[in-house]
Amino acid sequence: MRTTGGQLVMLIAINVLLLAIGAAISGGSFLSLFNLQSMASQLPEIGLLAIGVMLAMCAGNGGIDLSGIALANLSGVLSAVLVGMFLSSADQEAAFSLAFIAVAVLVGAVGGTLNGLLIARMNITPILCTLGTQMAFTGIAVVASNGRAVTVGSPEPLSSIGNATFLQVPIGFLVFMAAAGLIAALLKFTPYGLWLMLMGTNPRAATYAGFPKARVLVATYAMSGTLSGLAGVIIAARNVNVKWDYGTSYLLIAILIAVMAGVRPEGGYGRVICVVMAAIALQLLSSMLNFGGLSNFVRDFAWGALLLTFLAVGRYDLVGFLTPGTRKKPV
Repeated sequence: MRTTGGQLVMLIAINVLLLAIGAAISGGSFLSLFNLQSMASQLPEIGLLAIGVMLAMCAGNGGIDLSGIALANLSGVLSAVLVGMFLSSADQEAAFSLAFIAVAVLVGAVGGTLNGLLIARMNITPILCTLGTQMAFTGIAVVASNGRAVTVGSPEPLSSIGNATFLQVPIGFLVFMAAAGLIAALLKFTPYGLWLMLMGTNPRAATYAGFPKARVLVATYAMSGTLSGLAGVIIAARNVNVKWDYGTSYLLIAILIAVMAGVRPEGGYGRVICVVMAAIALQLLSSMLNFGGLSNFVRDFAWGALLLTFLAVGRYDLVGFLTPGTRKKPV
């Protein structure tokens, strides 16, 4: 059985090791303020998607959200098209930015709620449902944008979210940490968190106990979709344009982060702090490979190898084997 603290300790150790290796191969420039800020600014969009994947996996029943990046792209594209009809990003910067953020997050919430309703009310297997909506969201984004990139520009304060800093910390990273903290508090201190984990651990017992299973599922996928909408905002804030096919590899990376974080594929366990640490570790590894001058093909190979490795760690409890004093003894 996986320990609640062992996974976090391992992830912290991995992060420290990656920082040490990166500093060694770069002569110390890996730990420069500029590089740390650069890595922190790239982390939020994939981190938000990974938390959404974690929530869906915790619900059990093979729950997983494959539509995250497609919904994030749809949120950005639809928001840019709709808001651009009424407001100018160059002449009405503040109004455009606020409207863009509101519409993108709303589109994400609606798309996530649709996923939840299809899964909860129509009993569709989550992986098949979100695979279908992934293609639907992509198709809508292609039609809305005519298959082309949609210009957002660099209006303030939207651009600040993706490019500015507060106390030397990228604002996008602060937004990500605030969202992660809110989700963590929701899981730990509200009945929803208890219902979600128990439903993933033993869905039959949860049904007999009278848990509002359908409402929990809808709320879970709605939150996952809202996080995708927020990721769409950050993607738009970091780029001048939004496009329907942005971040095609993000789905694999988000799933990899969730698995690295120790989220159980069968449901019932997941910690936001572990997802955050896993996302940081993956960002450190990606930057380290760039410092080493390795190609993107090597990076993709590393992602796949890491996914298989952490699946083995979760399957055979290698963390507990290496720290036997923390393993739970069978009764």
